[in-house]
Amino acid sequence: MTKIVCTGLLIDMDGVLVDSTAAIARVWSRWAALHRMDPARIIALAHGRTSFAAIQEILLNASPETHLEENRWMERSEIEDVADVVALPGARALLTAIPSAQRAVVTSATRPLAEVRLRSATLWDLVSQLLTASDIEHGKPHPEPYLKGAAALQLPPQDCVVIEDAASGTRSGKSAGTRVLALRTTSEDATLLAAGADWIANDCASLRCSNLPGSNQLLLEFPDNEIPRLPKMR
Repeated sequence: MTKIVCTGLLIDMDGVLVDSTAAIARVWSRWAALHRMDPARIIALAHGRTSFAAIQEILLNASPETHLEENRWMERSEIEDVADVVALPGARALLTAIPSAQRAVVTSATRPLAEVRLRSATLWDLVSQLLTASDIEHGKPHPEPYLKGAAALQLPPQDCVVIEDAASGTRSGKSAGTRVLALRTTSEDATLLAAGADWIANDCASLRCSNLPGSNQLLLEFPDNEIPRLPKMR
């Protein structure tokens, strides 16, 4: 078993706690079709980032007003498309095992969208600290999201472990000074390792979390030789 000791866990939402992959792909595919763009390219570019940052990069020559309007369309569409959004395996058990003061959810979704998805996945009752795109100026891969996540737990970043599924989030965690445990739910191992992941596990169901006796530290464990699951991007 691989054993990781830390004081706080900073946990991404989409692709880690919540299976929203199909919903995200549907909405971005519709948006790509409206703009006569290749859906696969657009979905890959948007993976793990705020929708606003992705739109700014895709529509490079559009006005700030256009970026805002397109992002409003994206948020409305994603909020409306949650029928098949569910918790990923092991998500609820992992959150339950971690004391609430030692965990935060850090997501590229806006706060309204994050709440809708967490409610759809029946995880909302376990979320006490939530950092969203609505709370930051710079999205992943910038370090700000995970720096603010660590600050919300009143911990230095080096005492925290980030759990991520995307290269952009992995880079965000590493540049913030945390260690990163990546999950192969939506990304290939090579992509996650190139982004700086310290460890890779299949999903939350692979993880076991407990308190170290006589301390406020957490022990996170997962199998060394599990059979890799195949990432699901659509």
